[in-house]
Amino acid sequence: MGVFVEATDVSRDAIFLDARYNLQNKQWGKEQYDAAHIHNARYVDLEQDVSDMTSNRGRHPMPSHAQLQQLFERLGLQLDSEIVIYDQGGAPFASRVYYMLAYAGFTNIAIVNGGFSALVAAGLPINAEAVDVTPTNITLNWQPQLYASRDDVKAIVDGDVQAVLLDAREEARYRGEVEPLDKVAGHIPTARNYFWEQAKEDGKLVVTDALTQTVSKDEPVVVYCGSGVTASPVFTLLKEAGYEDVKVYVGSFSDWIEAYDAAKK
Repeated sequence: MGVFVEATDVSRDAIFLDARYNLQNKQWGKEQYDAAHIHNARYVDLEQDVSDMTSNRGRHPMPSHAQLQQLFERLGLQLDSEIVIYDQGGAPFASRVYYMLAYAGFTNIAIVNGGFSALVAAGLPINAEAVDVTPTNITLNWQPQLYASRDDVKAIVDGDVQAVLLDAREEARYRGEVEPLDKVAGHIPTARNYFWEQAKEDGKLVVTDALTQTVSKDEPVVVYCGSGVTASPVFTLLKEAGYEDVKVYVGSFSDWIEAYDAAKK
């Protein structure tokens, strides 16, 4: 099964997760969900659910295993549940949730390409009703090969491990010409650059030639961005394109610069 699914092909019996969010207005996604969501969809908040905002390992740090288990049980999921994730379309938030589910070993997950509006256009029922979820008790199947720590990235920078670091931020931030969010400008040494927004097309995310020309399928890839959020769509696009050895450095540049220097060019 591919990572992305068209809204017209979605099973109405799937468990829907609503991941809509706005980094500039943190209440927006939940407000949109409360106003209207796919029938029986459960809301997943970027910061409250799939980030550990009490951690100092980046701006959207990786949750612990215990935090993710608690979340997935609260959402009423089983490892083999058919799970469909949507956001507003052409955004990184459904990919962030997808990554966390894949890391925990869920096997039947997909992202709706085009997001909420595509599902509405496809005729799926929507309402504003509260969803009654029966919590589950699950044994997760962690996939450590999808995750890269700061130490893992340092080993790549030092040449001790052969892999490609792929920076998903816009080119000017990668080159260190501007830095609107972090206290240091530049990129992790040795990293290549592919700006994730190049993959946006009419509210969808698509695999582009620019992405597949930046990294080849025989190269192990570790994707990062500023805080770990926009690295997620590059991860999902590479998996969609059939790349097998792909990790996310969830701490990303905001974590790296707490310990090591940045490069510029």
